[in-house]
Amino acid sequence: MAIGQGIDLKELKAIKVELTRFMMAYKFALDEMNTKINILKDEFNYIHDYNPIEHVKSRLKSPESILKKVYRKGHDFTLQSIKENVKDIAGIRITCSFSSDIYELYTMIANQKDIRVVETKDYIKNPKPNGYQSLHLILEIPIFMSDRKELTYVEVQIRTIAMDFWASLEHKMYYKYNKEIPKHMLTELKDAATMATQLDRKMEQLHREISEIKKADEEEEKHLLIDKGKFDITFLETILQKSK
Repeated sequence: MAIGQGIDLKELKAIKVELTRFMMAYKFALDEMNTKINILKDEFNYIHDYNPIEHVKSRLKSPESILKKVYRKGHDFTLQSIKENVKDIAGIRITCSFSSDIYELYTMIANQKDIRVVETKDYIKNPKPNGYQSLHLILEIPIFMSDRKELTYVEVQIRTIAMDFWASLEHKMYYKYNKEIPKHMLTELKDAATMATQLDRKMEQLHREISEIKKADEEEEKHLLIDKGKFDITFLETILQKSK
């Protein structure tokens, strides 16, 4: 009996170690992606004097939430099955200033040599029927453990402030509401999403116009400095010639 109990405890400990490693890999993947995003933010600030990223939020699904999803989708309750079928265990949401920032940030992330883009769902160019907009990515990131390399999935959602505002409130309104939503409310919700899109476009247009004005001002200042420099040199040359 004691031997049997010893075997059970040993197996239980092994399962616990594997589960811990499994969840740790996703935590490390989140840490690595957050580091990469912070580097991109700093690079933009130092080189372009502009930061396209407004907010970054990350989360790790709880074991209970993972198991509920596995059960709902009808997948096997094995770690390998969970890894292949539940790709949003680790999730990051990036809120950008403008729509164009979303695709520029996507390109920078996709160009990282140790990141593989597994799946892309563009709900900005193709919004969901209720009006939801966001760019969804499934990324595969290598995590180096003490005795192995784990290829881990991370879901990244990139959206504007207006898109995030709409999605967050929509989620709060209908969270845990399992009944059919009245048709007129769905229509109004989609109308609100359309207004958010129009706001995004208007703000981006204003941003472009202001950027062009700033660029023109900088060019004018540069020419003035060049002209002043030429005048100073000419003036000094005249003085030097007179002093001879």
